[in-house]
Amino acid sequence: MQFMLNQTLIQVDECAPDTTLLEYLRTHLVQRGTKEGCASGDCGACTVVLAEPDANGLRYRAINSCITFLGAVDACQVITVEGLSQSTDQLHPVQQALVDQHASQCGFCTPGFVMSLFALTHQPDASSSDNPLLQIHQALGGNLCRCTGYRPIIDAARSLLKNPQPDQFDAQTGSIRQQLSAAQASDTGDITLQQGNEAFFAQPRDSQSLLKLMARYPDARLVAGATDLALETTQQLRPLPRLISTRRVAEMRRIEEQDEALVIGAAVTYSEAEAALTAAFPPLAGLLHRLGSLQVRNQGTLGGNIANASPIGDMPPVLLALNARLRIRDPQGVTEIAIDEFFTGYRQTRLPAGGFIEALILPRLQPDSLLRIYKLSKRLDDDISAVCLAIHLKRHQGRILEARLGFGGMAATPARAYQAEAALQGQAFTVDGIQAAQQALAQDFSPLTDVRASAEYRLRSAANLLLRAVLEDQQQHSLEVSHYAHTD
Repeated sequence: MQFMLNQTLIQVDECAPDTTLLEYLRTHLVQRGTKEGCASGDCGACTVVLAEPDANGLRYRAINSCITFLGAVDACQVITVEGLSQSTDQLHPVQQALVDQHASQCGFCTPGFVMSLFALTHQPDASSSDNPLLQIHQALGGNLCRCTGYRPIIDAARSLLKNPQPDQFDAQTGSIRQQLSAAQASDTGDITLQQGNEAFFAQPRDSQSLLKLMARYPDARLVAGATDLALETTQQLRPLPRLISTRRVAEMRRIEEQDEALVIGAAVTYSEAEAALTAAFPPLAGLLHRLGSLQVRNQGTLGGNIANASPIGDMPPVLLALNARLRIRDPQGVTEIAIDEFFTGYRQTRLPAGGFIEALILPRLQPDSLLRIYKLSKRLDDDISAVCLAIHLKRHQGRILEARLGFGGMAATPARAYQAEAALQGQAFTVDGIQAAQQALAQDFSPLTDVRASAEYRLRSAANLLLRAVLEDQQQHSLEVSHYAHTD
């Protein structure tokens, strides 16, 4: 494999497939500006930026190098803090802004903030946002400052967006894109990285090639964004000698806008899917902005979030509420399965042996439907939910015809609240109309007490979220009535 480190082409002939990009930078290349803080993608000290060709030139993404396998950056440009300076005596504009605003304190986390801000300033709409502060908060949500120095860092970000300055990367876009495109064109095999004859990191180009690799190496692990899988090696020190990546499988990289549904390929990242998802399901915007961090959303995929079957994943409750279906491909062909039939136990699914999730099919909202999505967590950004609830109602003349409640954090799997759903049917969506459903939640779930929340808190919060949905719906209705009254 080969990749560009800043302006230098790096050729890797042999390396362990579970080597992370951070480990390779620090131990193999002795580039130690990028720091290891948590080795789990939570703190942002390891942030680097990937540049890849797109229709407009290059696309820049901030990622966590501590949970990125080296093979995943094949034919990409990796930009680190060492590569930013214009010259030996001239800082990059991002670095200079942090100096001017006194935004570097102990310095350990500073390289990660620098790289996140570099990625922000290289987004196409960086300086034209209607809400620059929100844009800054989202860009920095995955970077934790141990010295609590956020205000000067935000001031530096404000100055960068207010007075954008070109840098050497803007001038070199054409040449870098040409080199990366040539590297992609020359890389025609499935194996990106290898160690000996048995250990490898593979990146097949289509579903049939993926099936063949899985059949030949049934013990290989599938890897999408690696935001969860990589922790097995960084936290548990478990070797992962055979990895098959889905990031280049054509059928898994598509977004299809159909009349009745939105189809998202299982290897599409959250960042790539965000525009289509929020256009089709506007209430999803708030959840997506709180799903991990921007670095995580730049790597993590919807398919991975489902396949790992975590009971506290953020997207499964939404998919349950929407009655989504999964397109499964295995050696026997392609089938579809309803999402509420997929999870069978803690970290267990109905995924067939030798099969994989190829795409997600999300039915579009109907005009008479209501969708509300809530996430409770100890921290607003970059945190795992204690309770996640998605409410999808179909109503007619003020009565609920159909209710689907998808919950996370309440059971061993993401699950629907069938008893509560039944109690809602035929009722008005009012404070009185939901009381039976609130009480029925105790029949649906017997949640655990753990470090995130007690069982009592979870049950009470779930009931209160139903109440919140009612109050928000009533408030919205009042605003609409007021609006029509003033416009008549």
